[in-house]
Amino acid sequence: MSVTIASIFNLVGPDMMVVLLIVLLLFGAKKLPELARGMGRAVKEFSAARDEIEQEPTRAGSSRVAQSKLPNTAEEQSSAQ
Repeated sequence: MSVTIASIFNLVGPDMMVVLLIVLLLFGAKKLPELARGMGRAVKEFSAARDEIEQEPTRAGSSRVAQSKLPNTAEEQSSAQ
């Protein structure tokens, strides 16, 4: 099931047209392509970051478990002496 911004806010038909008209009035026709490009880049960057975060556990699971970065415990300190 595909979730879009319009479905999240339940914007369909006339409601969406009103929102688009307001955006057109606020930014003007010349700024809309620039605004759309910026939003497209942001969505692409967000998707890439999300994919990277989702793939991180699978990459970490295939290799050895990462060593803990906590300070030495009392047991490790006594064996080191």
